[in-house]
Amino acid sequence: MGYRILNNKKIAMLVAFRDFQDMEYANSKGVFIQAGLKVSVVSSEKGIAIGSYGGEAKVDMLLDDLNVSDFDAIVFIGGGGAVKYFDNDRGYEIANQAIEANKFLGAICISPMILAKAGVLNDKKATVWSIPLDTSAIKILKEGGAIYQDEPVVVDGKIITGNGPTAAEEFAQTLTEMLK
Repeated sequence: MGYRILNNKKIAMLVAFRDFQDMEYANSKGVFIQAGLKVSVVSSEKGIAIGSYGGEAKVDMLLDDLNVSDFDAIVFIGGGGAVKYFDNDRGYEIANQAIEANKFLGAICISPMILAKAGVLNDKKATVWSIPLDTSAIKILKEGGAIYQDEPVVVDGKIITGNGPTAAEEFAQTLTEMLK
């Protein structure tokens, strides 16, 4: 895949300080690092963020200190904590700044709901995590104007969404290819 040609590209991975989705974080970050991307982990607190299954992520930067213009891509990682930490004005502001600055914007698992609530998915194709017994995330996407696609990974312009942990590697590889 011509890796290492992305050495000058930077990506901000936004993870919840508690209960981020371990596999989405680890698998995506692994692909990004292998491609030569400089990865910064961003969260609401400094220290070591803890995933839902005990995984750890060293936080490089606070959410409030994130300057979208310093990065080529902004990625929201899912998991139960994503809604608690990013489903707020700052999360919406970051999503909108990424669009306004023509940056790549990614969201996986339940995080596409944050993009929908931020208003950046209007008339955009997107996917989100759901199960037959809980389709509330799909409803939120549609309420935000998104065109829901039942696919593991969906790309619409510079926005890429993934539907959960099993799509993490494909999600990251797709974003990596887009950054080339």
